[in-house]
Amino acid sequence: MVDVHRANEVTIASVEPSGATLGRTAVEVDGTELELAHVELGPSDGPTVVLLHGEPTYSRLWREVMPPLADAGLRAVAPDLVGFGRSDKPTELDWYRFERLTAALDAHLQVLAPRPCTLVVHDWGGVLGLPWAVEQPHRVERLVLLDTGLYSPGGFASATWQAFREFVERTPELPIGALIDGGTHRALSEEEKAAYEAPFPDAASRAGARALPLLVPRADDDPGAARLSWAREELSRWHAPTLVLWGGADAVLPVSIGERFARSIPHCDDVEVIPDAGHFLQEDAGERIGARIARFVADTAPGPS
Repeated sequence: MVDVHRANEVTIASVEPSGATLGRTAVEVDGTELELAHVELGPSDGPTVVLLHGEPTYSRLWREVMPPLADAGLRAVAPDLVGFGRSDKPTELDWYRFERLTAALDAHLQVLAPRPCTLVVHDWGGVLGLPWAVEQPHRVERLVLLDTGLYSPGGFASATWQAFREFVERTPELPIGALIDGGTHRALSEEEKAAYEAPFPDAASRAGARALPLLVPRADDDPGAARLSWAREELSRWHAPTLVLWGGADAVLPVSIGERFARSIPHCDDVEVIPDAGHFLQEDAGERIGARIARFVADTAPGPS
């Protein structure tokens, strides 16, 4: 029996953006019953835009992105990945495996996006969402990449990344708010940092936030390496319109990674760099990003399903 932490709504900041609704979906993953949360804004019958956050954030990251999408008549849906935000959080590090994370995402999206959608991925949202997309291309009409990455054969681990991984490994009380603040161009307020900390009241609830960096493959035979390499290769045959947006001040994943994505994916123009934006570019330029995605949806025909 796996212990699961369930978020206490009293301790979490109110649902954002204003006017958004909170929903929950019951799923079962490898024998573990879970409730997965999402935030939604916009007309229920509008074209769906799914916004997948990364590590160590949750749907709150998209609060400035969603209103321009809704204003354009789109249904903006921001799930909380298992282990994050208002979604249930298995408290054992070993529970978090690629197969389970993928199964949880798929079960969630079967409910949230039963029809083809525009998929927007950031950070670990891409690590999970890009393989999901290329495995089920009929479910994705358009693709938007923001500061994300996929494993390349041969492995890669910069000194900065290795230091971060070692920090995560030895730090049960992972400082969520400080990590996000360190990845933005502007300084977050204490209230903003507290809002990111709120879903993670203790070390046990931060198991997912600690586990994901430790899952990043460093060698070809690491778990997940083959699947992520396969997804990278499949993107070179991608069928749908694709947009790549990148924070120009991202010290975690430099713009050169976005440039490689843009060059390798068909139906994709050059990477669009947002100069004064860090890794968590939604915090630095959320409204601008939302407006750009809305324009991209309006200007492009859906990819073949």
